[in-house]
Amino acid sequence: MIINHNISALNTHRQLSSATNAQSKSMEKLASGMRINRAGDDAAGLAISEKMRGQIRGLDQASRNSQDAISLIQTAEGALNETTDILQRMRELATQASTDTNTTSDRGEIQKEMDSLTSEINRIGNTTEFNTQKLLNGSKDSATAAQPAVPAAPAVAGVYSLTPGTSDIEIDGKSFTYNGTPGAGEFSDAAELAALVNADATLSAKYNASEDSGKLVLTQKTGFESATAPTGATFTEDTAGKAAVEAKEAVEKGAGLQFQIGANENQSLTLEIGDMRASNLGLTGTGDGFTATTNVSNGTDSKGVESGLDVSNAKNASAAITKIQTAIDNVSAERSKLGANQNRLEHTINNLGTSSENLTAAESRVRDTDMAKTMMEQTKNSILAQASQAMLAQANQQPQGVLQLLR
Repeated sequence: MIINHNISALNTHRQLSSATNAQSKSMEKLASGMRINRAGDDAAGLAISEKMRGQIRGLDQASRNSQDAISLIQTAEGALNETTDILQRMRELATQASTDTNTTSDRGEIQKEMDSLTSEINRIGNTTEFNTQKLLNGSKDSATAAQPAVPAAPAVAGVYSLTPGTSDIEIDGKSFTYNGTPGAGEFSDAAELAALVNADATLSAKYNASEDSGKLVLTQKTGFESATAPTGATFTEDTAGKAAVEAKEAVEKGAGLQFQIGANENQSLTLEIGDMRASNLGLTGTGDGFTATTNVSNGTDSKGVESGLDVSNAKNASAAITKIQTAIDNVSAERSKLGANQNRLEHTINNLGTSSENLTAAESRVRDTDMAKTMMEQTKNSILAQASQAMLAQANQQPQGVLQLLR
């Protein structure tokens, strides 16, 4: 018999500690409902579960994105529905104007309504928005350039340059004095000469002056694009500079809408919405079939900026019927495309919901605890802990037998 090491008590204590720890973990699982509360519970399971959670949240957000995309499409299609109604009325008016039972005065009144309705089509195209984004002005169509309210080619500026020497220079009647050490109104290089040009009220109204690699560069301002090259010195046309100005002034192409409809990269849908304003629909223009005056506005004010379809005589009115029918067909095609994409998105939402549900079930099997099974384990561990406590008390009594030998 030994008393320095109570092996029975040590063993019982180890068993008690093990049962107590197991009981604590079971209680934690029961309290949280989670089988994995920390990485130590199941390292691989935690990694798999977190990956699934990322997918589930991505699918749920993609579903919300798709709902928003449907709202955008409905906004655009609703506006085009009104455009179609306007076009049908315009077709009716053109048919009315095609018959010679109308007098010149009658056709004049019909023309007023035609121009007004065309302006309204422009207004719808220029102002229809979703979340501040224009939808029907061509900015959501990468195939066509998003034109301004009044279709027109951008102004092309002339760009001219010269290398100043060691002599005085005259530009459009203005003289500038060369001096190696310049004072007021004098220059010694291109940069100082550019500053003098920009400081002159008359020249600065016509040009933007700058210095480029020792050359004086004059770029004509808006309104002076058709002017000749600057006079009084030998200026050469800077074709590279002109091309740069043209590129800067050109209207950039539109960009199609990208809807993220999946949880991962490159899972998107592209939607392009064409320009549904009067010019792009062939309802305004120049030449035969259009009025000589510009009575069609951009729809946001009353200023006439475009020429609408001419119905002042039977021939033009009859031709207008065909043009309006073509516009109706184009608008109907656009609405059909929008409707098809809306139906697609509705199926996408259903699929995303199914995927999210199934993935959630899979994640639950990995992460969540089986309450019944865990309760069974907790009960077992509780009984083991109580039994270990009782046995530890018995083991601590064993060394007491040594006292019988010492009597």
